[in-house]
Amino acid sequence: MTQFSRRNLLKLMGATAPALLLPKAILRAQKSAAGGMDLDTIEDLKAFAFDEKSPRKKFNFNLDWKVATGGQQGAEEPAFNDRDWKLVSLPYAWNEDDAFKKDIHDLSVGIAWYRKSFKLPESARGMKIIMECEGIRHAGTFYLNGKKVGLSENGIMAFGFDLTPYIHFGGTENILAARIDNSWDYREVATNSKYQWNDRNFYANYGGINKNVYLHVLPTLYQTLPLLENLGTTGVYVYATDYAVAKKQAILHIQSEVKNESSASQKVQLEVTVKDMEGKLCGRFSGETKEIASGKSADLKAENLMKDLHFWSWGYGYLYEVETSLLVNDKKVDAVNTITGFRKTAFEKGMVYLNDRVIQMHGYAQRTTNEWPGIGNSVPAWLSDYSNGLMVQGNANLVRWMHVTPWKQDVESCDRVGLIQAMPAGDSEGDVTGTRWDQRKAVMSQAIVYNRNNPSILFYECGNHGISRAHMLEMKAIRDQYDPNGGRAIGSREMLDIPEAEYGGEMLYINKSSTKPLWAMEYSRDEGLRKYWDDYTPPFHKDGDGPLYKNEPAQTYNRNMDTHAIENVVRWHEYWDGRPGTGDRVSSGGVNIVFSDSNTHHRGESNYRTSGEVDAMRIKKQNYYANQVIWNGWVDIPSTGIHIIGHWNYTDKVTKDIYVVSTADKVILLLNGKQIGGKNLSGERSDEFLFKFAGVHWQPGELTAKGFDSKGKVACTHTLTTTGTPVALRLKVMQAPGGLQADGHDLAMVEVEVVDKEGRRCPTALNMINFDVQGPATWKGGIAVGPGNYIGATSLPVEGGVNRVFIRAGRSAGRITVQAKSEGLKEATLTVKSQAVEALDGLALKLPAAALNGKLTRGPGPDGPTYTVKRNAQKIIAVTAGANTESAKNSYDDNERTAWENDGLLSTAWIEYTLERPASIDEVVLKLNGFRTKIYPLRITVDGKTVFDGKTGQNLGYFTAVCKSVKGAKVRIQLAANLQNSGDFMGEEMGGKKLGDGVASKSGNENAKGRLSIIEAEIYEMVK
Repeated sequence: MTQFSRRNLLKLMGATAPALLLPKAILRAQKSAAGGMDLDTIEDLKAFAFDEKSPRKKFNFNLDWKVATGGQQGAEEPAFNDRDWKLVSLPYAWNEDDAFKKDIHDLSVGIAWYRKSFKLPESARGMKIIMECEGIRHAGTFYLNGKKVGLSENGIMAFGFDLTPYIHFGGTENILAARIDNSWDYREVATNSKYQWNDRNFYANYGGINKNVYLHVLPTLYQTLPLLENLGTTGVYVYATDYAVAKKQAILHIQSEVKNESSASQKVQLEVTVKDMEGKLCGRFSGETKEIASGKSADLKAENLMKDLHFWSWGYGYLYEVETSLLVNDKKVDAVNTITGFRKTAFEKGMVYLNDRVIQMHGYAQRTTNEWPGIGNSVPAWLSDYSNGLMVQGNANLVRWMHVTPWKQDVESCDRVGLIQAMPAGDSEGDVTGTRWDQRKAVMSQAIVYNRNNPSILFYECGNHGISRAHMLEMKAIRDQYDPNGGRAIGSREMLDIPEAEYGGEMLYINKSSTKPLWAMEYSRDEGLRKYWDDYTPPFHKDGDGPLYKNEPAQTYNRNMDTHAIENVVRWHEYWDGRPGTGDRVSSGGVNIVFSDSNTHHRGESNYRTSGEVDAMRIKKQNYYANQVIWNGWVDIPSTGIHIIGHWNYTDKVTKDIYVVSTADKVILLLNGKQIGGKNLSGERSDEFLFKFAGVHWQPGELTAKGFDSKGKVACTHTLTTTGTPVALRLKVMQAPGGLQADGHDLAMVEVEVVDKEGRRCPTALNMINFDVQGPATWKGGIAVGPGNYIGATSLPVEGGVNRVFIRAGRSAGRITVQAKSEGLKEATLTVKSQAVEALDGLALKLPAAALNGKLTRGPGPDGPTYTVKRNAQKIIAVTAGANTESAKNSYDDNERTAWENDGLLSTAWIEYTLERPASIDEVVLKLNGFRTKIYPLRITVDGKTVFDGKTGQNLGYFTAVCKSVKGAKVRIQLAANLQNSGDFMGEEMGGKKLGDGVASKSGNENAKGRLSIIEAEIYEMVK
């Protein structure tokens, strides 16, 4: 074996490592193919990559590809001349420049060819050579040395090819070529069927090999890869059972699929070692020994009690390295490293449990492409961590990837940052049959096998719309076949009345359950650009101004940041109001669409969706801060937070309402130390967390909001300061933890700010910035409102005093200088030094996520309960009604797909419940048919005494009648006057489909003025 230099070995271990540890460093380096150690010289590559004693190797196969669009006749042949093709490193979408420049419908499609040259040494002859690709868009035919090796078509999932029969060894050049077709209308070769998810509305089409690729060199007795497509293998499955969270222990189970492609039968034993995040050995145990015949495969298993475990949790990405080794005659012949985490889950009583603690879901329904301007979805791994980590920093605990399975890089990123995931398979909208349903099942199978060791996945989603019970059972069987012990619920959007679904939830509305968790798949979809602060700030975009949508005003899709943030608070209130602790039937929360502005279907003035809490470059909008305040807890909020929506740079002509978002009991507002409205005036409180201060006249200085707890003590403050006039630019760089890598793919994100003489960002600045880049890098730019959204432009404006741009590292290392200029402002210069990334014969060792570690920012989770019980539900034992008594139980059956209604006459518009025991009735919670568009004048009595007399309001599902507390056992709900129609405050779906408004009437009495219809009724006594 060629030895490492002492310099590089010390680099691996740290400069103070003693010489006697050098052999251990070599062993760690040998294992680095699975862990991505920092081996970045040719000497290091030779020492490890071609070491005949190393049983298994994993190479980064991303570097130095050639790309060209069009037919390129004969491009699969090794002798084809690709000299003039573009040199790139993967992941790379050939149409990346379209991202956010073009409407999703107009993204470039067609044929693109990718070619790569590589060599393998003679020592690799007789070994298995497998290519793993995390995914392409959309379909690709692959050739090696002119021979077709396989086809991948679904445009979502990872796949593998066995290249062994086609490889040249002994230093002879190999040419891998791929013909990629990203047509919107692509049809599966075998069936001539389109794919349901290849949809112009939501699945932005970034064509080519747009995800990572690896080359595996394996012994002929080996543990398989988790690649169902083409290879049909399932790899290593790691899971735990018998959790004892308080004792920090669980039983760890390993199941590894082993193939024997050697010429003789082999007696094989499985051995397992477990290391924690510090690299400390915390477990070693042996498993089964089996005789595996030549040409056969078998599953080997092992299990062991693990103690002193750190459980993976929200914002606590604690991960372990589990090495599974194959021993033959006590000699290690193969080893696989699996990075995973351990957590206990349960899905019951309408709630989600994580490590024995209830957690209400709050987060985002994010487009799976998770794209960036001018780059698309093909970003370096550190940028995935940056984006997903921002969700956690903003107190989101769940990302629901939409429609199609996220790529492995995002899945692993969520593991590291501690972000729970809902993982779909592939669909568009609605259930399907035949070939398209078979395609969906195939993708679900592949996705589960590929991602079942990732602890952040808690939900498998079978569809972005409801599916039939029969289809739910089929999907559940797939889960039970491939991941029976992973602690993951499987369900779909809707599924409210299908018991076999283990979770569900509507879109835009609140659902509650006493059995499976129900959380909203998209509870708010308003849009608004970051450029627009409010009605009083340049460029003076009046809230709601913008083009019509379907010939109607589109106010909710052209918001400014003020009203967008306010709406977030208003929408969340109903989910907070129905949280765990508020009864037997609870809401398990919901997710907001989307986290970052997305190159998908839109309704506002831009050609992309602007619903994000951050913009496309992940610069925060005001709604980000609003969510950060109201989501600060697992269920109840353990600490107070506060944020003043907006800025404080106006003119003396401005008088405006100021809104403060806070979890405090009381909020006051001070301007330059003087309380607004007088000593005793606090903000007008609504929707639990919103405090309004009307008619505040602007004065320069400091605007401070103070929040007080229930004891009258100041618990939180937030201050806005008037800044001075712009005088200068300021630059800062965001890059990977190990610095910018000269691999032809890595990015540095440069932020530019306009600042005053004190160095404070000027929040109303809109200056045009002119950039210049010198050195081994490519300009990729950023985004702003304007022609072509300024995609790729070297001059673009700041918005709200800030913007960001990308530069992409070349293949040569060196100093890169970024200069920013703007008329009338002091210029700024920043220098970045890119680091060399070596490849030997087309192969590299350093894996894309090599320098990234788990984030433990939120700690391991709460020690005690996460909620307090606010009220107790009263059990109903009997019911009678003015009409249709036989269906009256539908009004409290914990099924939101059923309802009771009278016959449409005001005289029969009543229902009466008999309780199990007399109780003090404090609140009655109702889900009424027509909750969006109807107003019910109601009278509620307890044992004949009126406790509520008033009207319901429009809502997302549930209305709470706060009653005069009266003790009794009979609760009557009566329509006191004719039903009233109200305007629809929600609008329509994207395709013009009407939104749901309850349960369809069986009698056709929807418009009867005397109609009373109850979907669910809940009767509560408050905890005193």
